[in-house]
Amino acid sequence: MRGPLEGVPALLQPVAHALLQAKEEVSRLMADFPEIFLWVKPVGMASPGFHLQHMTGVIDRLFTYAEGKLLTQQQLDFLHSEGQPPQKEDSIAALLDAFAKRIDEAVNRLKTIDESTLAQPRGVGRAQIPSTVIGLYVHTAEHIMRHSGQLLVTSKILKGN
Repeated sequence: MRGPLEGVPALLQPVAHALLQAKEEVSRLMADFPEIFLWVKPVGMASPGFHLQHMTGVIDRLFTYAEGKLLTQQQLDFLHSEGQPPQKEDSIAALLDAFAKRIDEAVNRLKTIDESTLAQPRGVGRAQIPSTVIGLYVHTAEHIMRHSGQLLVTSKILKGN
């Protein structure tokens, strides 16, 4: 309920708002989260570290597909590294910073989209699963909100409340 975001096409406003909401909620959620639990997988669930890495990576990948491009080797390497603890640069602060930057980049990329292209077909992955430009942007927002919710539950379990 913030009103329109300047420069973001009308049909993509919900995507931008969902991404910004996720950034704020995840930042608040992880502000006091104990670093020691970052890679713990309670009852086989994905770790908080995985969710933070995955959300950062999935935005980049789905936006790449929406732009009609294939993933680069760097993007594929990032995908394969998601959930692999711990890397020196994978502190909570570093993961939150990477996630926030990726969201800011995504919102800026949304500002460059020509609404007349939103119905254009796009292929996803090596199999080129059919989608559309708007379908990929909406799926990005859905996917990020789903993982934000999973992160919320996982972090509460780990913190014991």
